[in-house]
Amino acid sequence: MRPLPLPVALGARLAPVVVLACAGWAVSTGPLAAAPADHQAAQQSDPRSAESSSPGAPSPSASASATSATYGSAPAACTSIATATIKSLVPGAKTAGKEIPSTDTAKRRTCSWNALKGYDYRWLDVSFELSDTVKQAQQAYTEHTTAKGNGAAVSGVGDQAYSATALTTDDKQQTRETVLTARVGNALVVVTYNGSDFESKKAPAEKVTQSGALKAAAQAVTALKSGTKA
Repeated sequence: MRPLPLPVALGARLAPVVVLACAGWAVSTGPLAAAPADHQAAQQSDPRSAESSSPGAPSPSASASATSATYGSAPAACTSIATATIKSLVPGAKTAGKEIPSTDTAKRRTCSWNALKGYDYRWLDVSFELSDTVKQAQQAYTEHTTAKGNGAAVSGVGDQAYSATALTTDDKQQTRETVLTARVGNALVVVTYNGSDFESKKAPAEKVTQSGALKAAAQAVTALKSGTKA
């Protein structure tokens, strides 16, 4: 996470295979042996015959459906969240947000909002990460959510979603952060929302960061679905 010109209390938080079945032909002995042998040779010389005779071979259409991409490019992250939502979740932040530089904006785009209003600090990140195939996105989702430790599945957001919340304390200052990861086809939507109160040294309640992350994630998923399809 990018360093911020904020108290070091936020350091903990601020510190993604047709096995061709061998079409064996049982060649019997006797006067008819030559005919089956010839038939066997013909089958082996034509891969299509072996493929069609293999009951375990997946159809090309099934394979394509399982691996093709759903979305062709990532939407603009900074316009994926409603202005009213930004004002509510990150009071005092510039609603335009700050887009984080990316080496390939078609594959990854991230926007960040953060502000300190009075003694109350809030940070929101929304990121879109596209894989070449759905299978790759599923693998990335598993790796990402496993790395976040204890959490819970969330329904109603994309094809899969997982939310994990953590409370950290640094020099008596608490920070609570919720990371919600959703997979939609070949894309991941990752929302990070956290906060601290520098006066009380306490963190916002768990339901505050969880509900905030969920609201932002739902809007980001909607923005993704409205974008460019592959």
